[in-house]
Amino acid sequence: MTPTLTFHPSVRAALDKGQPVVALESTVISHGLPWPENLELAQNMEATVRAAGAEAATIALLAGQIHIGIDAEQLRHLATSKAVLKISRRDFGYAQALKRDGATTVAATMMAAHWAGIRVFATGGIGGVHRGDRTDISADLPELARTPVIVVCAGAKAILDLPATLEWLETHGVPVIGYQTDEFPAFYSRESGLKLDMRADSAEEVAAIARATWASGLQCGLLVCVPCPVEYAQPMEVMEAAIAQAVQEAEAQGVRGKPVTPFLLARISELTHGESKTANMAFLQNNARVAAEIAVALRDDRPQTTDNK
Repeated sequence: MTPTLTFHPSVRAALDKGQPVVALESTVISHGLPWPENLELAQNMEATVRAAGAEAATIALLAGQIHIGIDAEQLRHLATSKAVLKISRRDFGYAQALKRDGATTVAATMMAAHWAGIRVFATGGIGGVHRGDRTDISADLPELARTPVIVVCAGAKAILDLPATLEWLETHGVPVIGYQTDEFPAFYSRESGLKLDMRADSAEEVAAIARATWASGLQCGLLVCVPCPVEYAQPMEVMEAAIAQAVQEAEAQGVRGKPVTPFLLARISELTHGESKTANMAFLQNNARVAAEIAVALRDDRPQTTDNK
């Protein structure tokens, strides 16, 4: 059963015409970057998607309603409000019942994109298995195993246990595809030392893999991993040192649960004198471009759209 969705007119029109659409998350706006960089990034990602020939659909909850595409005023609200919840799979009902605003994570954006008939989604990095505690697993991973959406990212967030994250994805049947690379990107760094079994060198190859996967009846997502642009990528050894220090400080200060990720990302940015944040913004835009190219390559196979408004 598909919940009621509220479509931005440009997104609704694109879907009705079988035109390519790329979903964008909103957690990076409300809980990722500081003002005003969060708004600038959101605007730039939407512009990048459109420049590459697709329609951008930033996904969020506003007053409990699931929005597939939002306008400029709503985007600014998400970037400035301090009352926006972080929405994953478990949080939809709560936010809808209490009519709350919510920014969607990777898992929640995948769900909403699938409900809307959008098959490609661009993000920065997925969640995964946490360092030091392999029982702490992001909801992003099981969503990838059950929701048929292409997720374009720069790998998993580098603060995670990357080998364990890849093992989880392999065990649960999620195709992990290196985009013009044979190595799993490490978020800020192009290298991780972790080799991938699948590689695609063009958007058309990704589209072909997705079609074949879904035509086989496999209702899973595909993870397309795009390395950070060379000019912004950080050396892995530099980032590992910063991550290790940030993790140690988080433990010493008793930071646990949901606050851990924003604490670590902010502290890593401080320790790298802003270089990690610059890399983050660069690969987000690059991922948006690649996602749009994949959506264009998929457009001949028109997705099912909903009857929602």
